[in-house]
Order: sequence, then structure tokens, then C-alpha cells
Amino acid sequence: MLMAIAKSAARARANPIRRRAARHAPHLELTVQVATTSRTIPEEALFRRWIRAALEADARVTLRVVGLSEGRELNRTYRGKDYATNVLTFVLREAPQYEGDLALCAPVVAREARAQRKPLQAHYAHLTVHGILHLQGYRHDSDSRAAEMEALEARILKRLGFTDPYAPSLSHG
Repeated sequence: MLMAIAKSAARARANPIRRRAARHAPHLELTVQVATTSRTIPEEALFRRWIRAALEADARVTLRVVGLSEGRELNRTYRGKDYATNVLTFVLREAPQYEGDLALCAPVVAREARAQRKPLQAHYAHLTVHGILHLQGYRHDSDSRAAEMEALEARILKRLGFTDPYAPSLSHG
């Protein structure tokens, strides 16, 4: 019996998501804004589910789904890059209670999903999780940090029923 408890404790230490879930579900204050004409935006309940799956502590988040021009303007203004990107995270508070904004650019998300031959909903889930991890201080600015963040994203997405977004595609065509 003690061996089973010890193995369970070791697994919990190795998997912070499982350990976090055992404590309590973080409180989430979420506002979703849709500022695009795209008709393929996931419902708020899905965004809420994906964000909760990635949260390590309480958070206040505004998630804004934007079009190309706003996505480009945000990326140019805050990152100095003159193109729309898939997701931007704006951190207002990088400690519990986390606080910040996510901007998802609907046309870029849709284009990437088509190019990667993955379901649109899966790509929205991945980018939402990715943005929320950034909100909590995760970075991919080195190989080791990128590997850590990608592995965490893959575990979260697997729990949500999605495939690993970093796994090589099985499609050859």
C-alpha cells in the first residue's frame, strides 16, 4: 500500500497539472469580445473550458477575437512586426491572480488550421492554451523553455481530447 501511495505522489510531483487539479479549480473571470465578421468563432463556453484547463491559479482574462487589420495593428504597435499573427498575450499581472488579455486573429487562425490540415477548433484550443501559458509566465525563448512549454501544451490538449499540436503530421500530401 505504501508503495502505491509513493508512486502516486511521485506521479503528482512529475505532473503539475494533475497536482493542481487535485487542489481546487482556479477561479476564472472571463470576458470574450468578438471584433471580426468571421462566422467560425468557437463559443464562449469552449474558450472558458480551454482556459480553465491551462490555468494554474485564479485569473481575470479578456479574450478578443480580431480581424486582420486589428491583428496587424496590435502586432505592429506592441511587437514591432507589421503583420497579423495568430495569438498575442498582453500580461497585466504575471502572478496569481493572473490578469491579462489575449487577442486571437480569426483569419490567421483559420489560414493556419487549413495549412496544417487540422480542425479549426483544435487550432483555436491550442492557441488559447498557448496564450494562457504565456500569461502565467511560460516562455519559448530558448530550446529548453520551448520544450517545456510545448510538452505542457501537449498534455493539456490531450486532456481536452485534442492531438499533440507539435507531433509530426501523418499527412504526406
